[in-house]
Order: sequence, then structure tokens, then C-alpha cells
Amino acid sequence: MEIKRKPDWLKIKLSKGNDYLKVKEIVKHHQLHTICESGDCPNLGECWSRGTATFLILGNICTRNCKFCNVTTGKPLPPEKEEPENIANSIKLMKLKHCVITSVDRDDLADYGAAHWAETILKVKEINPDTTIEVLIPDFQGNKDSLQKVMDAKPEIISHNLETVERLTPLIRSRAKYRLSLEVLEYIAKGGVTSKSGIMLGLGEKEEEILQTMDDLLAVNCKIITIGQYLQPTRQNIAVEEYITPERFEFYRLKALEKGFEFAESAPMVRSSYHAENQIKVQ
Repeated sequence: MEIKRKPDWLKIKLSKGNDYLKVKEIVKHHQLHTICESGDCPNLGECWSRGTATFLILGNICTRNCKFCNVTTGKPLPPEKEEPENIANSIKLMKLKHCVITSVDRDDLADYGAAHWAETILKVKEINPDTTIEVLIPDFQGNKDSLQKVMDAKPEIISHNLETVERLTPLIRSRAKYRLSLEVLEYIAKGGVTSKSGIMLGLGEKEEEILQTMDDLLAVNCKIITIGQYLQPTRQNIAVEEYITPERFEFYRLKALEKGFEFAESAPMVRSSYHAENQIKVQ
């Protein structure tokens, strides 16, 4: 299958200065995983050069096989007991004022990894009391006890991505369900935590479906939305149907704010944790 040629506005700036090298060394020294690397994120150079990274906990092998994702699928290893402290110490070394943590899906664990999640958040807070935290969580199969464990650890923002519009969800997400994800976001918001979600464009969605997705998120009191261009990581992943212009992304950003989101990031290179430090004021 031929991969569509990227337009000029999707050219990635490769930035590898001293801050980039410092982050790379910290990640390597503490044997950490980042979604920047595992997910083949196009913003890796920019973010690492700014001294930021999105940490990936619970290993780098996912129990799901979503068609858009480049993270390895298979049987994960048991959670590493030292990981929460390693993450917390790395954040301290990076002198981060705001950090983002995500994870693979762990459907193999009884609580889907929620206890490990909570331990990591609490350890980050203990070692970095002035650092704010955003977590990008899986759906935990909608299990409220698992969600509550993460919420009780009190991160400032909890994000869970819809990824795409309802019609396309069965085509690109291997196990997750659109309505279940909305229930997860609703539970987070009802618990008093700022909720956030993100979608990708270029998978064949229609304008009215994108606007409906915004309405669905607002209906469950989701306050922050990110919208970015889907990029096909490998020939094994689902193909790009369309490259959306920057002007169209700006149209969706303004629509999101007009509809009632408190913060909206929408541009071709936007990913769920892109410029996350700017969103912490949404409470």
C-alpha cells in the first residue's frame, strides 16, 4: 500500500540541542519509556528540546492492537516496582513545572494498572510538590473502582482520548468503544477533576461528525480538546485518507471555543500532550 505524500505544512523540525540531549540521557539512564519514542511522535525533537517529555508507564507493550498506533502489541511484563520513583526522580532532574504521564493498555491486570498509576502520581507529588500533573489514561474497561484510584491520587488533569468520531471508532480502535470513553470522561468530570480528550483527523471523518464529537464531549463536561492530523506510522497501520489544511484546523479550533470548550489546541502537528503546560490553568 502506497503511503500518501505529506504536504509541505507537515514538515517536521528536527531540533536536537543541549536540552534534547539532557532529556534523552535522563530517559536512558533511568530506563524509562516515553510515548514520544514508543508512539513515534513527530514532536519529539521540539518537546525534548524544550525539556519536556510524556512518560509511558507500565511498560511499552500494549494488550490492544489499535490500527492507528505504533506501540508494540503483545504480552506485557509485570509492572516495575521501581518505576514510580524513577519517574518522579527524572521529573525532578528535568525541573519540570508540569508533567504528562500516560500508559499502554493493561487488560491483563486485575485493576488494569490503576494501583500502579496511583502510586506513580503520588510519588511524583511527594518528590516534586510544586509540579502539576496531567495523566492520559486508558479506559480501564470502564471500571469505576480503577478510575477512582487514579482520581484519588489527585492529578490536576485527567485525559482520555476518543481518538476519532463514533462511526470510525470500530475501524481503528481494537477494543475501546466511543460511548464507553464518554462514560469514562463523564465520571472524571463528575468527580471534580478537569477532563480532556483528543481526536485525530484525516481518517475519513466528515465535518458534521467532528462537530458532533465536540458536542458529545461537552455533554459530559469535558473542558479541553486537542485535534491533530493522523499520520500513518508504518505500512501496517491504517492509511491516511486526507491531509487537513492548517486553515481547516484553525476553523475547528475556533468552533470548539465557540461551542464552549475552555481550551482547544487544533493544528496538524498537535498531539494530546502537545503544549500541555498551557492547559493547566483550566480548572
